[in-house]
Parts: sequence; structure tokens; C-alpha cells
Amino acid sequence: MKLPTNSPDNGHDQIADLELEQALKNFQSSVHAWSEAVYSQPHMPVRVHRTSWRVAAGWALGCVLAAGSLTGGLYERHHRQELAKIAAAQEAERQQKLAAEERSSKENEDLLAKVDSDVSREVPSAMEPLAQMMADDEPQ
Repeated sequence: MKLPTNSPDNGHDQIADLELEQALKNFQSSVHAWSEAVYSQPHMPVRVHRTSWRVAAGWALGCVLAAGSLTGGLYERHHRQELAKIAAAQEAERQQKLAAEERSSKENEDLLAKVDSDVSREVPSAMEPLAQMMADDEPQ
């Protein structure tokens, strides 16, 4: 946009425009010089070096995760085996208790039967010879 030529600040504006134009040209030439200097330098394989470390770190992390998963699985398996052993031992103990109780109850029943047969008689002991004679007379 051009200012009218009869303006009192017209000379001052032209000087400011020229200074701005000169500053922009200097900036442009410095940017071009910097770009040319950067592009002309030999490239260093920095990115490859960073990538190799990233790959190595990724593999290391993956190995740590795999080892952790494997260890967790082995621990879980061992824990289940221990629980199975404990359950089997408890079941065997329970079976032994049941067998002991059955033996005890059978022994108690046998003892009670013996006591019952000893205590209960058909006739008192003083009358036993008479009872035997009567038992001998019956079949005839």
C-alpha cells in the first residue's frame, strides 16, 4: 500500500520501508547461508546409533517380560502342586480317622455283644444243671 506523496511523513516511511526491506534481505541471505552450510556437512550416523540402542532396549525389555511371565507361571504351577499335596495328605488323614472310628465302633460292638452274652443268661447259675436236664428231655 502506497502512501500519498503529499504526506509530511512520506520521506520517513520510505526510509523505514527501505530499512525493513534491507533487514529482510539480510535475514534471507543468512538463512540461505545457514541452510547451505548444514546441507554441505557430512551426515553422522547418529540416528542409527540411537536406533540400535532402542532395539537393544526393546529386546531387553521383552526378555525381562518373558522371563517374568515364565517365572510367574512356574510359581503358579508349583503352588498348585503344593496345594494338591496338602489336600491329598488331609484326605489320607481323614480316611485314617474314618477307618479308626470304624474299627473302634466294631470293637465296641463286639465288646458289647460279649458283655451282653456274659450278663444275660437264660437261667441263674444255681439253676443251670436243672435247665440242662430240661434241655436234654425236650427232643425225646
